[in-house]
Amino acid sequence: MVQSSNPRELRFTVNGMQFAAQEWGDSTQLPVLALHGWLDNSASFFALAPRLKNVHIVAVDMAGHGQSEHRPGQMAYTPWDDINDILAVADHLGWERFVLLGHSRGAIIGTLAAGAFAERFIALGLIEGLLPEPARPEEAPKQLASAINGLRVQLQKTPSVYPDIKLAIKARERGMFPLGHAAATALTERGVVAQPNGVSWSTDPRLLAPSVIKLSREHLHAFINHVQAPIKLLLAEDGLPKLYANYMQEVAQFPSVDYDLLPGGHHLHMEQEVDLVADKLNEFFARFMV
Repeated sequence: MVQSSNPRELRFTVNGMQFAAQEWGDSTQLPVLALHGWLDNSASFFALAPRLKNVHIVAVDMAGHGQSEHRPGQMAYTPWDDINDILAVADHLGWERFVLLGHSRGAIIGTLAAGAFAERFIALGLIEGLLPEPARPEEAPKQLASAINGLRVQLQKTPSVYPDIKLAIKARERGMFPLGHAAATALTERGVVAQPNGVSWSTDPRLLAPSVIKLSREHLHAFINHVQAPIKLLLAEDGLPKLYANYMQEVAQFPSVDYDLLPGGHHLHMEQEVDLVADKLNEFFARFMV
């Protein structure tokens, strides 16, 4: 059964923070927790979720994104806190085990989470993301200093205000990864807040600060080698493999990762390639339905 295109809105509090989410399907179907990418929100799945069959999808606005709360004080945003959050969300939903569907940063968080908490994950459906960029251990002090300085800079910035949401949509179309109008509109409508003279992004600017710490290649390999759930990775010809010259060679190091290289760009699951992405994921998810 294909999902309705109209999701239900969810609001709940976990780990002392209020989260927003969108839901498709019902509790009789395969539980799927969907995680969007960096600076996106749960509207990332507006086109894909209705095309997935027999699944109960909850797409979360991660902390600091979309309509969810920002982290308190001067906290940095780390994958570790996000992993804690998604496990708490799954507990709130009553999901002892679940499928993780992730795009970009959401896919990376999913891989790390499944490496640390292998028993919680049925399968990983990953789109344009597997592991973060590695770093050498000797770079850690410089990385920490850059992160803290970056947080201070972001906290002092005045948010940009667009006098009209149409201008915000145009800006989103021209982002780091260009987007079509429908995709940019979906992300923007969920990702802005009203201001007296227009709209500004709801995203916490602290997300723009550098990572507090980056893991070494050995750390990252340890995580993926501890993942027990089957992994399906969908990559875009004009996405990460084009951005990073050796990306395909890195992925090929892990025999447990079943991957496909598809036409399209980084947000192929929101664009004209969405039917192909859905077909690949439906075939994969069908293996785990009782």
